[in-house]
Amino acid sequence: MPAALTLVLYDVTTLYFEIQREDAYRKPGLSKERRLEPQITVGLLVDRSGFPLEVMSFEGNKAEVKTIVPVLQAFKTRHGLKDITVTTDAAMLSSRNLDLLEELEYTYIVGSRISKCPYEIEEYIKLPGSALKDGQVFESRIKVTIAGKRAYRRAVYQYRSRRARTDLVNIDKLLVRAQRMVDGKSEAKRNRFLQIIGGRKEINTALVNKARMRAGIKGYITNLDIPAQQVIDYYHQLFQVEKSFRIAKSDLKARPIFHHKRESIDAHLTIVFAALAISRHIEDATKISIRRFVQKLEPIRTGVISINGAKQILNPWVPQDVSTLLTPLAQ
Repeated sequence: MPAALTLVLYDVTTLYFEIQREDAYRKPGLSKERRLEPQITVGLLVDRSGFPLEVMSFEGNKAEVKTIVPVLQAFKTRHGLKDITVTTDAAMLSSRNLDLLEELEYTYIVGSRISKCPYEIEEYIKLPGSALKDGQVFESRIKVTIAGKRAYRRAVYQYRSRRARTDLVNIDKLLVRAQRMVDGKSEAKRNRFLQIIGGRKEINTALVNKARMRAGIKGYITNLDIPAQQVIDYYHQLFQVEKSFRIAKSDLKARPIFHHKRESIDAHLTIVFAALAISRHIEDATKISIRRFVQKLEPIRTGVISINGAKQILNPWVPQDVSTLLTPLAQ
């Protein structure tokens, strides 16, 4: 990747409220925590270390796919940036989103949902004696038309044996449930391997075989001209934004939100994500989690003794390991 490009990571979460009545902003929607209360949707942009760069809130029922462009544009305009590469997961993947990103001159790496085994991999598997190897990468080009001009996007696919084992275990579990429904041993419920034809329940064998064929394969869509493995490595840095959300929700108590007015809610988010920025800086400098950092410093307190109206301040004793821990923060 050219040095001029700025790599940022984007994801979305939801924060719920301790209220039952919704309004134009706080609305029930697809909750990340399977909650039923009214919520807001929060889009977060971070750098590759997880440091927050831009946060924006939306209505609780706002589709995730419609949040990425407003957040990116706000960040780009605020800092006068030109070349930005954004990495985000498959929830943001839509042809309209990719068209917009390219029209606005962004480069991107987006996770791709794979509904069937990619043609390149399917043809490779058909070759005599061929078997997918751990870490094996395949590529293809996707022809698109943007603003009346023909363009190409790259699709990168990678097979991982560990992912394949997990996928196959989940397929087998789903298949067992479907077979129990076919045998009448359990109530028929939604199951992608179960099909009902003329009132008869049966296993969709073709769908099972397709699912097994694409087990272990992960896809990525990009318009970057960089090595395929680099595309994959940049995408995997998304764990940083997921970690930032975990810190905000658990350590910084971002939810539930008790405020009612929009200004108060915005202030709450500002405080939480300012604290997140400080927390990520502390973690980066000390190499320990913010929770562990707080646990180490919590017992260290300054004492004040009052004798006959005279106050004496007693400075705390700081253990050597804590003093060493604080040194990088004082530089």
